[in-house]
Amino acid sequence: MNDAIYPIDGACQCGNITYQLVAPPLLVVACHCKQCQKLSTSAFSITALVKTDSVEFKGELKEWQRLADSGNKNYAKFCPECGNRIYHFDPDMPETIKLKPSNLSDTRILNPSAHVWVSEKQDWIQIPDGVEQFDTQP
Repeated sequence: MNDAIYPIDGACQCGNITYQLVAPPLLVVACHCKQCQKLSTSAFSITALVKTDSVEFKGELKEWQRLADSGNKNYAKFCPECGNRIYHFDPDMPETIKLKPSNLSDTRILNPSAHVWVSEKQDWIQIPDGVEQFDTQP
């Protein structure tokens, strides 16, 4: 998949929250929905789907919740000091979390194998040939 070496350290912007990713992600996705554009303050957000037991967190996280347009529960954990999102999760699916991996020290895993919500993507974004694309959430 890539030549990243595990574990990989991660931290929020202020360093209050630290973590180690000890195993490769199951999937890396770029989401272009309007909510992810707001979250990332950019054109899309990167998410690495990982097994919950493959990440070890240190520090006290705060939680925020919303329902997605699909009706899915979209809960987030973030640093209460700098506000940096660390991961999202669905409490009905405790075996996985959706890590926000841009704050990893080694970001070679951030090569998305799929792009979702391309119906809302910015017109200037060019998705590489051969990468799966979905108009909405698959």
